[in-house]
Amino acid sequence: MADKKYRILVVNDDGVTAPGIKALIEVVKELGEVTVVAPDSPQSGMGHAITIGKPLRLDKIKLYEGVEMYKCSGTPVDCVKLAVNKIFKGQKPDLCVSGINHGLNNSINVIYSGTMSAAVEGAIESIPSVGFSYDDYTWEADFVGCKKYIKEICTQVLANGLQQGVLLNVNFPKNDKPLKGIKICRQANAKWAEDFEERQDPYKRNYYWLTGVFQNNDKGEDSDVWALNNHYVSVVPVQFDMTAHHAISSLNAWNFNI
Repeated sequence: MADKKYRILVVNDDGVTAPGIKALIEVVKELGEVTVVAPDSPQSGMGHAITIGKPLRLDKIKLYEGVEMYKCSGTPVDCVKLAVNKIFKGQKPDLCVSGINHGLNNSINVIYSGTMSAAVEGAIESIPSVGFSYDDYTWEADFVGCKKYIKEICTQVLANGLQQGVLLNVNFPKNDKPLKGIKICRQANAKWAEDFEERQDPYKRNYYWLTGVFQNNDKGEDSDVWALNNHYVSVVPVQFDMTAHHAISSLNAWNFNI
């Protein structure tokens, strides 16, 4: 691996100046040539949204020595699309990494996450891709404990590759206790019990603020929620093919009267 200079694309959804992306850049710089394309402002919860109907801006910036960096006016997925088409010009990078996200993207969160959607877009482009998230929403989050795991996971992906259409969703628990290691997991059966808090603005007009409580209905010890609760780094293989293959045979047995 040391004989090859890998090209690595770094993206995120917290914005190009976020501490999480800085930590990720510091790690992958040790593995190859780094190109960063990230939103110019936070884009959390954007999922796989893309920008249509208005122009996209892509401006070169310089924040960190030895790193080619761009800020993009669009979504995390826009960042990957522009990187592949305009910066790499179709000569795809060897690895796409997204994050480190401020906050977990375990379980159902993977659907809403801009961080993971950027990694999904990388996988759609047949680039080995990994999304990294950490259980700390603060701007002062300490990513030091994540770094050796990120380097090892990226090293393994570069050495072994990933199956076509598969990417990795990696989550780190809070650093209040030592990490026990890496656990390969499935996505937990858990979701948000949501509520919309009703408030009034100064003009007496109602508006709503999304709130909620994360509910884990999964008691299995092979899920990402279990791994994180037990101080492991969770690694879930994810695919963008959303076909429920197991349901095809039962649907074929239906008698459509047309």
